Amino acid sequence: MPSTPGVTPRVRSLLTAAVLAAGVVVAVSPPAHAAAPAVQITKIYYDSPGSPDSGQNSSLNGEYVQLKNMTKKAVSLRGWTMRDKTSRSDHVYMFGAFTLKAGKTVTLRTGRGKNTTTVRYWGRSGGGTFAYIWNQSSDTAYLRNVSGKLVDSCSYNSSRDDYKIC
Repeated sequence: MPSTPGVTPRVRSLLTAAVLAAGVVVAVSPPAHAAAPAVQITKIYYDSPGSPDSGQNSSLNGEYVQLKNMTKKAVSLRGWTMRDKTSRSDHVYMFGAFTLKAGKTVTLRTGRGKNTTTVRYWGRSGGGTFAYIWNQSSDTAYLRNVSGKLVDSCSYNSSRDDYKIC
């Protein structure tokens, strides 16, 4: 430390020690981690009972994705999208007016049904096996917010299992 008028060697020594100690604290500080998404994909059930078949509604609704609000506040999902790995526009689900309450889970089923606070329906029907969204051996689910930013994703690669816990 350069000589400063009126600073005794003891004070200079204490200041030097403080500067060095501050450097050590910064050096051992743990790295910052990205915050977990407020809404997470928690499960994909991709091999519904009876599939592949001709795409009956009960079988279509046997495949689903579950999303959980991990926060203590309700989250509006209006305009959020869920999609799989394909680039097909008919493989995109967009949430309408829907709020996921704090700590709650919503199940997004592939087929048709009456939307509730805990279950939403993609509305797919007909088209035989083309009505299904999730491939039976490998695929990826992508959840994006209203501005298109990726919120969460989950991939699976197994024909031995029927579902993936994300």
